[in-house]
Amino acid sequence: MNEISPARLSSGELAENFSDAHPRLNPQQALVASDRCYFCYDAPCVKACPTSIDIPSFIRKISTGNLVGSASDILEANIMGGMCSRVCPTEILCEDACVRNLNEHAPVDIGALQRFATDHLFEAGIQLFERKAPTGRKVAVVGGGPAGLSCAHALAVEGHDVTVFEAREKLGGLNEYGIAAYKVPNNFAQREVDYILAVGGITVKTGLALGKDIQLADLRRDFDAVFLGLGLGAVRSLGIGDESLKGVEPAVDFIARLRQADDLAAIPVGARVIVIGGGNTAIDAATQAKKLGADEVTLVYRRGAENMSATTVEQDWAKTNGVRIRYWSKPVAIESAGGAVTGMVFERSDTGARFTLAADMVLTAIGQVLAPPSLGAGDVLEMTASGRFAVDDNQATSLAGVYAGGDCVGNGKDLTVAAVEDGKIAARAIHARLTA
Repeated sequence: MNEISPARLSSGELAENFSDAHPRLNPQQALVASDRCYFCYDAPCVKACPTSIDIPSFIRKISTGNLVGSASDILEANIMGGMCSRVCPTEILCEDACVRNLNEHAPVDIGALQRFATDHLFEAGIQLFERKAPTGRKVAVVGGGPAGLSCAHALAVEGHDVTVFEAREKLGGLNEYGIAAYKVPNNFAQREVDYILAVGGITVKTGLALGKDIQLADLRRDFDAVFLGLGLGAVRSLGIGDESLKGVEPAVDFIARLRQADDLAAIPVGARVIVIGGGNTAIDAATQAKKLGADEVTLVYRRGAENMSATTVEQDWAKTNGVRIRYWSKPVAIESAGGAVTGMVFERSDTGARFTLAADMVLTAIGQVLAPPSLGAGDVLEMTASGRFAVDDNQATSLAGVYAGGDCVGNGKDLTVAAVEDGKIAARAIHARLTA
């Protein structure tokens, strides 16, 4: 019997389950945390940060009470430093490189301190950036995710006129549609978007998809440069059966629906949920299914814990919230009855033994791929072996005047912080090209 239904928990229980997963530090906690920083001259944490935030500097300013200066250090390097403080895997980046780990195995709480400073700035309504005099040059940014917004903001600050074309209704990309709700409550993703747009010089056009509503050739004709921050728009198929069955869907669709819901009680979830995958999307989907009231949630991954792209911190978080993780198991068949999923058959990757898990909901999270849009006659972009846009060190594509960044390019990092850096690098190159 299929048991997918909404309102498995009361409104109060849902509100508690989806409250801020890691509340920000209070002022005293921030002072104590900042006091642990050695303020290294040759700080390894800075080298580990894809956007090269001057971490010792922003932490020292917190310790002296200069929160605006601290936030300035952060946002000048990473305009989406507020979001990154919430979703960045600091445990494998800056905090992993912290020298405190050498003796204490406990790094400085860099991510939490970054949030403390940026939250203060946003809540105080302080705009750090001032747009320079208009240059009269125009740039098209396709995709309003982290890469596109980073590029747009940096170019707008330099005085260029930027038009952002976004296929969906809201800007933000995965920050808005693809991250667990408990990581970014209180509509933070859109508050950050509003801060970025407030600098001026950025026109937003939503509901327009490249290759359908707009064409690259037209953008190249009408604008002085083009930046593509398309993200990854297609999901990989399991390839083992009918994925159109009731109860089977991509995890990204489940997460997006939850993020856009006005009432969490209206989101249907199964009693027994299986999530296939080993990345952050799988973790977010599994944990949220449990928080919505699923009786059993099992995340199944084909290899071991150390092979998952989701960090050990994320894996432990899922387990703490009642998600069972089965490693070394690959899906081989989908079971169904009456047009609805009833379970899945798995095979142990090490022994070949098979087992079956009952389920009324299956969420697939085995990766996303770029679905290159039709670019029009004569507009052909070189691709990498992995099927993403090939770019050089300046994020320039094989087409003159066209740049790209974020998940749609060939680096495969697929992190918000890496996408922001791509946008920043591209903006620097575009600005140099337009002012040469």
